[in-house]
Amino acid sequence: MADTVAAAIRAAAQHLAETSDTARLDAELLMADALGVTRSELLLRHMNDAVPDGFGGLVERRMRHEPIAYILGHQEFYGRDFLVTPEVLIPRSDSESVIEAALAVSPAAGRVLDCGTGSGALLITMLAERAGLEGIGIDASIGALAVAAANGARLGVADRARMLLRDWRKPGWSDGLGQFDLIIANPPYVEIDAPLAPSVREFEPAEALFSGRDGLDDYRILVPQLRGLLAPAGVVVLEIGATQAESVSALALGGGYQASLHRDLAHRPRALVLH
Repeated sequence: MADTVAAAIRAAAQHLAETSDTARLDAELLMADALGVTRSELLLRHMNDAVPDGFGGLVERRMRHEPIAYILGHQEFYGRDFLVTPEVLIPRSDSESVIEAALAVSPAAGRVLDCGTGSGALLITMLAERAGLEGIGIDASIGALAVAAANGARLGVADRARMLLRDWRKPGWSDGLGQFDLIIANPPYVEIDAPLAPSVREFEPAEALFSGRDGLDDYRILVPQLRGLLAPAGVVVLEIGATQAESVSALALGGGYQASLHRDLAHRPRALVLH
């Protein structure tokens, strides 16, 4: 059994290589969490320390494909640290291109609606980036709304963010919401039989992932309803799957929108801006 942190990290990385392509990083993050320090502090000051008791259990969880973000309880997004639990999807760097697209069309002040807010990453980031915005995040999951509210509080925008239990699949979901200058939506868009890594399919909430055989069921329901929620000069920004630009654009055009495509850092289609 490894008697120092450095040795334990090396051994854990070897085991984790079977389930992760970031095995060394995973091992370091788990060790930092077990020690209650940052990764930087771990690497600078603690490599010769004794191995903490909880480290082995954390490694075992990761070996069973549990995502690092759920084990640690947080994930960075757009330079901020968000709480995450298995009630919400893990914020991904791909979605930062949705923020970039939204910032490019958002007014300096106004109202924002986030459909399918989950952890609140999109809405809270927009409010943190633009002090003149206020917003509402809706979700069909009470658990997700609790996470989003906690993130709004810890990131200093709770006074400008309301989290509401609403389900766009049910009649009357938009009653009383008013109109918005910007609507962001990251609905479920994964095909029900899509090949997914075990860390996604087995751990992230299915109701936030899957949307029918072609991944478009929620777009078909949601997009036609957004027109009534838009202020006269309002704009919609939709996150889409990498193969869905043409299909979702067609839905939008059928609803009277003009659509422009934004790509993520890997140059894959990621966001549609609807005017």
